[in-house]
Order: sequence, then C-alpha cells, then structure tokens
Amino acid sequence: MINIGIAGVGQFGQNHARILQNCPICNFVGIFDKNMKRASEIANRIGSKYFNDIESLLSQIDALAIVVTTISHYDLAKKAIESGIHVFIEKPITSTVKEAEELLTLAKLNNVQIQVGHIERFNPIVMQIADKIKDPKFIECHRIAPFTPRGTDIPVVLELMIHDIDFILAFVKSEVKEIRASGSGVITKSIDIANARIEFENGAVANITASRISDKRSRKLRIFQKNAYFSMDFKDKKVKMIKKSKHLYKVLPKILKGDYENIKKEDVVDVTLYDGNNEKKDALTTELESFVYSAEHNKKPIVDGLAGLKALEVAVEIVNKIN
Repeated sequence: MINIGIAGVGQFGQNHARILQNCPICNFVGIFDKNMKRASEIANRIGSKYFNDIESLLSQIDALAIVVTTISHYDLAKKAIESGIHVFIEKPITSTVKEAEELLTLAKLNNVQIQVGHIERFNPIVMQIADKIKDPKFIECHRIAPFTPRGTDIPVVLELMIHDIDFILAFVKSEVKEIRASGSGVITKSIDIANARIEFENGAVANITASRISDKRSRKLRIFQKNAYFSMDFKDKKVKMIKKSKHLYKVLPKILKGDYENIKKEDVVDVTLYDGNNEKKDALTTELESFVYSAEHNKKPIVDGLAGLKALEVAVEIVNKIN
C-alpha cells in the first residue's frame, strides 16, 4: 500500500484530501498548503496531519496529488518527480508547453508516473459508453459556468475548455490539421469566453465553446459518428445514444418515396439511455483510485502526462489564435 500526500487544499483540493483520507487502497500521510491556517483547518476536519513545508511531506510519501494554482504546478511536480515520487497534477498539467515537456522527460528519467486531472474521462457515463464511440465525425461541446474568482489566473481555455479538448483528443484518433478560434475578456483581463473549431487530418471536426461568465452551469457534448449520435450531459451524468433502428430497412422504401404515413420513430431509430447517477463512485473518487493503482504498480495512467501535454498544446494554440 503506497503512502500518498496532497499539496493544495483550497476549494477543490479539500475534496481530493477527503477522498484520499478515506481511500482503502492507500495510506494518506497528510497535507501541505502554503496557507498554514487552511492546511490545519482541513487536516483537523478530515482527521489527518498537516506539514509545515513540502520537503517534510515528500520525505514520507510515494505519490503526491498536486491541487494548487496552475502557475505552481511545474515547481511542485518537478520537486516531487526528482525525489522519485509519482504525481497527480490537476489540469492543466502546467502553464506552458515547455514546462510540461520537461516534466515528462524528468518522469522518464526518474521512472515515475504522471497523471493529469482531466476528470471527465472518469465520468460514469463516459466509462459506460467509451467503447461505443468509434471514429467520430463531428463533436460539439458547450461548457459554461457562472463567474467565480477561482481559476481566473488562467484563460477559460485552460480552466474549462481543456476538459473537452482532452476528451476530443482521446476519441478522435488523428492529428490536428487546423484550429480557428475567437474569444474575449469580459470581467477579467484574460479570456473569459471562447469558441474554437478544430479540424483533424481524418476529416473530423470539433466545435467547442467555453464561458465562465454565464448565469447558469452547463456541461454538454454531442458526438456524431456513422450510424450513431450521442447526446451527453456531464453535469447530470446522463447520455442518450441514438442509432439506426434494425427495422429501418423495412420502412426505408416508403421514406425514399416521401411517404411518411404510419412511420413510427422506433422504426427509424433506436434510443438507449445511460444514467451514471446510480454508480457507487463519483468521478473524482474513481480518478484518484486510478492514480493510486498506477502509482503503486508503476503503470501508465489512463490520462498520462503525454495526454496532458497534447491537450495543453491545443489549448495554448487556441489562446494564441484568440490573442
């Protein structure tokens, strides 16, 4: 059983700490946060220990979850990796592509694993239908949220859109051909709303919109592939799969003649509903347990450092196009 710790227990990191403290397949050693009052508060709340400096924590662990501001990812991860410690890094992997590339090189030299926190890959509905997504032709994503101060140190492309970029790159097995993008800062000096169109060498197209200045929260994605269509709601953990009905061939001659009388929807399409709300584990728990397993067995994670790098490369290009 590996020893694991966490760096960063802010609004999001406190959830990681709670899950790791109660994880049955690892030994949660404790917490480091540069805000010592916050570290003490969370440690007392979950019944754990906190450390005054990161070096003291690193000396007692085999794996580290890094849930700090993006600008601090590189330095913390570098220090851990050079100490031979496996790292889980919340998305995006780093602030720059160069930093991400350096971490991947260091991880290889030190024989440790990097997992990046692209949590949607562990969404219960994604895990239910992943094997059914085959050669997508068109993907449309909308990820919008009300404004909060957290995450505004980076553009919305790196804060929110990068989730969908990672998802798209995982399922479209092709190199990026061209990216077009537009966006604007509204409340902050950075990019608060953005839209990108990604074209791939195999002809697939993805259209992505992200906003952190909406009056509501929504995370939806649609996938079109040959003979099937998926409508996914990440927030509500529900997906609808629509595909050609096996009865279609019977009514197709009438349809082609323009005769739609007495044709029922079930003659044309089959609809299958998937609901992830009945799953025993939430996405974050599944994600962190996956990291623990990868670290303990030194196995490549589902979302490894290379996946994090590729998502960051596309996100940075989108930001550059907008700028």
